[in-house]
Amino acid sequence: MHLEEVTINELQASMAEGKLTARQLVEYYVERIHAIDQNGPTLKSIIELNPDALEIADTLDQERIKQSVRGPLHGIPVIIKDNIATADKMQTTAGSLALLGARPPRDAFVAQKLREAGAVILGKANLSEWANLRGHPSISGWSGRGGQTRNPYVLDRTPCGSSSGSAVAVAANLTTVSLGTETDGSILCPASICDVVGIKPTVGLTSRAGVIPISHNQDTIGPFGRTVTDAAILLGAIIGVDERDEMTAASEGKYHTDYTQFLDASALRGARIGVARDVYFGYSPKANRLIETVLHTLEEAGAILIDPANIPTAKQMESSSAENLVLITDLKADMNAYLSELVESPVRTLADLIAFNEAHAEQELSLFGQEMFIAAEATAGLDDPAYIQALAESHRLARQEGIDAVMDRYQLDALVMPTCSPGWYIDNVNGDHYTGSSTQPAALAGYPAINVPAGHVQELPVGVTFMGRAYSEPTLIKLAYAFEQMTQARQKPKFLPTI
Repeated sequence: MHLEEVTINELQASMAEGKLTARQLVEYYVERIHAIDQNGPTLKSIIELNPDALEIADTLDQERIKQSVRGPLHGIPVIIKDNIATADKMQTTAGSLALLGARPPRDAFVAQKLREAGAVILGKANLSEWANLRGHPSISGWSGRGGQTRNPYVLDRTPCGSSSGSAVAVAANLTTVSLGTETDGSILCPASICDVVGIKPTVGLTSRAGVIPISHNQDTIGPFGRTVTDAAILLGAIIGVDERDEMTAASEGKYHTDYTQFLDASALRGARIGVARDVYFGYSPKANRLIETVLHTLEEAGAILIDPANIPTAKQMESSSAENLVLITDLKADMNAYLSELVESPVRTLADLIAFNEAHAEQELSLFGQEMFIAAEATAGLDDPAYIQALAESHRLARQEGIDAVMDRYQLDALVMPTCSPGWYIDNVNGDHYTGSSTQPAALAGYPAINVPAGHVQELPVGVTFMGRAYSEPTLIKLAYAFEQMTQARQKPKFLPTI
């Protein structure tokens, strides 16, 4: 069968009919990774392949022969970001040379859930090193270990980050689906710029245990897919309460193991959607023009648009320094905790990482520095009154005075806005040419958002974000699916050298 752009349901049907095996599927993706990720366009989205992938696929094929199918991910290859720990033969390094040889005590909770669901963890994805919180001016998609991930649509353009490889691998048909992580924009931005669906879940819906951290207040793990359906299937497989991540306790009774039940092509009819223009429109005129057509499409489908429905605190969030203080304070505490639990590791603290980078500056610091690591090391801890105040400010501005306020005022089902600009040039001298995005409100609030492909500007993808309250994933998936079914905006990449 033709495997480009293939969906999970199509693969399951073929495997059920005996036309395809999990081994054949793994072999197909590995061959394609060798052909276009390691050679040809040389996307560098995959940092490492799982040497046990074929053996795992064979075991799952035998289970299928015995009529024992675990669920919709049985035999499906999944790429996971290289900050998600696996207690197998693969490394978990966040793209840094400092963690080569480190050994985690166990699989991350989400990796364990994938294995239980019958997925084949095909490999690890390249990323913006340390999930893009090391220094300035950072370059999205670059890591000391993996090099520069490239955008499969136009190779000299950014893939965005930090879940760069996870998005590129799905966009370029190097895997069926993938997992990324987000602290602020790290799923939504690469999903938009790489023309795939990306779901940033409510903080605590997916466990962060065993994931190299930035911030326990903002980190979340979520899926990438070429379709909303595939992303929804993957989301349902990785959620659950985990005693190793206390924030997941709040998701009890609020999560679903099957988010495909919310796929409703008519969901836009009568939906009240607010257009959050202030701050989140205006930084990219071409993206704006495209999103205006999106708004027209939503109205055609019967949505009730409240335009504008601005987030009252948008400008305050944008100008506040609270998020930065929260992130660097959390980084020190959370990174030290993660490193201390490793069974083996050449580094045990954030201070060790800083020293390693200085000692290996040619490999690690030649393109940009580690100013944020150094600032994090200087923070005063989670009991610091300035940190506590900053966290309260972030939550207040994003939650009760922000997203909740505008949704209450207009009785909204969701907010809509462009996700970010089209992809900018990769620039090793000046770093990312970032002009703006709409990711901050959901990041600060810990609320969910979903990016869906919306169209293209001169061959470069642009996505639209649907954003809502905590645990509103079912509503967002409904709206995103209905929009996707109307527009079918996603296109396969052409691997253009430039435009």
